[in-house]
Amino acid sequence: MQDYGPAWRVLRPSSITDQIYIKVNRIRTLQMTDVKMIDESEEGEFVAIVNYSIIGLIQLEKGLSNDFNEDNVEILALYDKYAKAAQDLMEKKNHDYGEAWRDMRISSITDLIYQKVLRTKQIEDNMGKTIVSEGLEANYFDMLNYAVFCLIKYSEK
Repeated sequence: MQDYGPAWRVLRPSSITDQIYIKVNRIRTLQMTDVKMIDESEEGEFVAIVNYSIIGLIQLEKGLSNDFNEDNVEILALYDKYAKAAQDLMEKKNHDYGEAWRDMRISSITDLIYQKVLRTKQIEDNMGKTIVSEGLEANYFDMLNYAVFCLIKYSEK
């Protein structure tokens, strides 16, 4: 918000999903080729996935806006709301799954994010309609939490 303000408020959720796709695709490319031409870390890309996921959740709630005079306090409160909701969800799932992610490879978690982003794109292409699967919000939360798992794993190295 400091550097760009609320310029991202003009993005449709599908554009945010595509930003996440770009980030996770870059991570996968780096993991599979081990060649990096731009000096940006995988960790930074996972941070971007966290941020874009929260932005996506905000956009789902508020809808897009062409107004650049957004209330920064409200936007930051929504950011904190979704970050807290993601943390609460993570804690509940960690309980039920026994923190199985700790035994996974970062590359496997990256693949799960990639799968979730492809599912999200399909749901968006279906105009948000699902028959049995979770919707857009659940997928954004999962991508966010998977990215956090990777960041935790990097911090433990």
